[in-house]
Amino acid sequence: MTPRPYADPYLAGVGLGLVLLACFALSGQGLGASGAFASAASHVAGVVSKNAWVEGYLHGGSWMLVEVGGLIVGAGLSAWLAGRLAVSNAPSGRFAASLTGGILMGVGAALARGCTSGLALSGGALLGVGAWVFMIALFAAGFLAAPLLRRLWA
Repeated sequence: MTPRPYADPYLAGVGLGLVLLACFALSGQGLGASGAFASAASHVAGVVSKNAWVEGYLHGGSWMLVEVGGLIVGAGLSAWLAGRLAVSNAPSGRFAASLTGGILMGVGAALARGCTSGLALSGGALLGVGAWVFMIALFAAGFLAAPLLRRLWA
């Protein structure tokens, strides 16, 4: 099956904005993914021992688990409908770079007590100055790092 072109970014952006609005309206929370992993880990840790630091993550976690579950199902469905769901023979360097980047983003999200999607999308939608400064710095860093890592995606 020949893959279809990627979705129109403007249409996807409007869709993401509507999802963010629905999250605020239905749950009173914005979007964010790292909290789901922290919540799941804290539930497991809470079974083992009682700890005040762990208990701080225990409230509101079920909504985030539903959000991340929807993210996984939606991404898989989108890839399947676009004919892009396949196992590829990507170079091992590409996989290692992706895994390393994901781990670093996860560690950073844990240290910051929030992820890029939560800060950029939810904080940006609420016109938080810190969120906008973060987004500008994130995109600038991405543009600066792209030429260095481009050969992995060639």
